[in-house]
Amino acid sequence: MEVVPLFSKVYGDGAPLIILHGLFGMGDNWATHAKNWAEMGWEVHAVDQRNHGRSPHHTVHNYDVMASDLEAYMDAKGLKTAVILGHSMGGKTAMHFAVSRPERVRALVVVDIAPKAYPIHHQGYINAMKSVDFDAVKSRGAVDTVLAKSVENAGIRQFFMKSLYWVTKEKLAFRFNLDALEDQLQEVGTPLEFGYFDRPTLFIAGGASGYIAAEDEDAILDHFPAAHIETIANAGHWVHAEAREPFSALVVDFLENLV
Repeated sequence: MEVVPLFSKVYGDGAPLIILHGLFGMGDNWATHAKNWAEMGWEVHAVDQRNHGRSPHHTVHNYDVMASDLEAYMDAKGLKTAVILGHSMGGKTAMHFAVSRPERVRALVVVDIAPKAYPIHHQGYINAMKSVDFDAVKSRGAVDTVLAKSVENAGIRQFFMKSLYWVTKEKLAFRFNLDALEDQLQEVGTPLEFGYFDRPTLFIAGGASGYIAAEDEDAILDHFPAAHIETIANAGHWVHAEAREPFSALVVDFLENLV
């Protein structure tokens, strides 16, 4: 199993807290929370998962290899244990890591994802991003115009465009590996099929997202018997961005009560 060295930005000094972003995201999406939690005495690692951000690209993209990437990252940083926080795809990585390597996880925070299978509904977004001809499109505004033809939600377009960068002085590109993500897209929705983790665990759901339903509680507790589930009313899937203060308050309360 070939691991890749993960890029990260590290904030603060103290007990380690590792953040894993979701599909099409990057560690920088979490910079505000990372800085705030660092000020509270945590050493916060905002990591780019493989095929995202500044981490290397690879043709394989599944939760087994992403958990191995995380283990290699912790080894490289000299982290015996850490609190792991993951959103969406990152939450699935965090769950897989916790049940397969429980001795490395002090506590777990899972944001708006359950250990169940999810239908794949991201192909339209991939098609939209692949429709951008970077040989012809020379500005962020022009990229937005192309994306707007098939992605109506301006917030989602801006989220994708956070991963734009200048390959050269004249050419833009997306940082994530769209070819690998498209080829392995079915892996993103796979369930957690084995194992349990009995240390402190917090699940945070967006009340308006639909990703965690009431009937998912049994499956959550089967794998994570110490889990506490909190729902932030009216928040969508990007609950950490849409309800920044109540989300952070839940995380801080959880962290402060760890033994």
